[in-house]
Parts: sequence; structure tokens; C-alpha cells
Amino acid sequence: MIYGPIPPHVDPRKLADRSISLAGELQLSEFSRACELLTSDAGVVHAELVFSRDEQQVAVMQLKLESEVRMICQRCLDEAVIAVSGDYTYAIVVPGTDELHFPQGYDVLEVGEEPLDLLALVEDELLLALPIVPMHPPEECQQPAGLLESESSENAVKRSNPFSVLAQLKRDPNV
Repeated sequence: MIYGPIPPHVDPRKLADRSISLAGELQLSEFSRACELLTSDAGVVHAELVFSRDEQQVAVMQLKLESEVRMICQRCLDEAVIAVSGDYTYAIVVPGTDELHFPQGYDVLEVGEEPLDLLALVEDELLLALPIVPMHPPEECQQPAGLLESESSENAVKRSNPFSVLAQLKRDPNV
């Protein structure tokens, strides 16, 4: 396994032929689209890429990523540190290849003659791994102060039932 800076562009078929593994850290600030959803661009994404050929001689790339990102908790509206991870397996094919011949469990990644942009791929998977509604774990999260008071005041007021008039009409024999 080669540790160090991950190159931004690679030829995945050549790396698969040589069974190369890459591992390293990418700065979170390099991913502008992902940083738009975060409260801070400080931090790193740990990425590990393993290129190989499977039994059918299909070029395969396995991507494993881990990071901790900072987002706004939608329950308490404070900043939350959220662990993000993903494990992906791609079959690297030329554009237009029939996807029916690949074993299940592979995501198809079409790569033409141009090099594969690894940074864009990692950013795409990071975006998909982010939670839709970020929240602290329930035991760490506190409700905003105004929310608890408004709930108790609503429960204290006894409201009349708008359908009580219908119940009276139903009981009245003259109607």
C-alpha cells in the first residue's frame, strides 16, 4: 500500500493491472461543494483506494473513506460533529458497456480515455454520505429553551371541542 498524497487524476486500468493501493488524507477544504453544507472546512478525509482485477478480469476499484464533519444539528441548532464513512466498490468500464454482465455489488464507473478525477469521485461520495437531517445523538442534544415552554403552555390551556355542537344535535330528538 502506498501512503502519502493521493494524486488528483489517475488511470484506474493501469493501477488495476498492477494491483496498486493508495491511502492518504485529503483536506476537507479541497471539496468546495461539500463545504457549502458544513459549518467548518477544517478537517481531513481519510481515503483508501484499492485497484485490482476480479475473476472476470474486470478492473475494480474499492474506495473507503472516513471523516468527521461539522454541521448544524436540526434538533438543537448547535454545531454537531458527525462521523461520515463509506465503503464503495466500482467496476471500471469504458462508456457504453452493458452493465448486465457484472456481478451484483459493483457500482459501474464509466471511464474513457481521459484520467479519472479521484478528488471529484471522493467529493461525490462524501456528499452522498452526509446525513440529510444532521443531529446529535439524543442523549447529547438539548431542545431549545423556548420549545419546551411553549409545549407546556399549550397543554395547560383546555380547549373546547369544535364538534361538541354536533354531539348535542345528535342527542336532541327534535332535530
